[in-house]
Amino acid sequence: MQIALFQPDIPQNTGTILRLCACLDVAAHIIEPAGFDASDRNFRRAGMDYLDHVRLKRHDSWSKFEEWRAEAACRLVLFTTRAAKSYLDFEYTASDVLLFGRETAGVTDAVVAAADARLVIPIKPPLRSLNVAVTAAMALGEALRQTGSGTAGSATQRDFW
Repeated sequence: MQIALFQPDIPQNTGTILRLCACLDVAAHIIEPAGFDASDRNFRRAGMDYLDHVRLKRHDSWSKFEEWRAEAACRLVLFTTRAAKSYLDFEYTASDVLLFGRETAGVTDAVVAAADARLVIPIKPPLRSLNVAVTAAMALGEALRQTGSGTAGSATQRDFW
């Protein structure tokens, strides 16, 4: 299981998602251009010292990411408010890449077209969306639960004391 962020613009959200990836031992991808520098103070604060523990790959562009994905033979699962299928009604595989769009603009039409699946986390109308870090945590939690992959499936009760 892996997470990809398409041109993220808010450093705090990206830092939080990378911290999630570090804690759950999930690889992460940032598809450039990002709306901030990796040395951004807010990014570093949100990620804390966890950033040193995440397996992170940066891709210079969408096309470079797609080249990587073709070589890796991973299915692309896009989370979008414009999807009809709930993330709870989808069957994940351990090799999926969960993709989340830019906070201010989502993803391009080319990204939508390339996705193997488009999913939504249903929320109460007329509210528009959840924070992208919250969405990533919910989606990753469900995907790991279904596949039994990652360190999330190996926790024991003593890990929570």
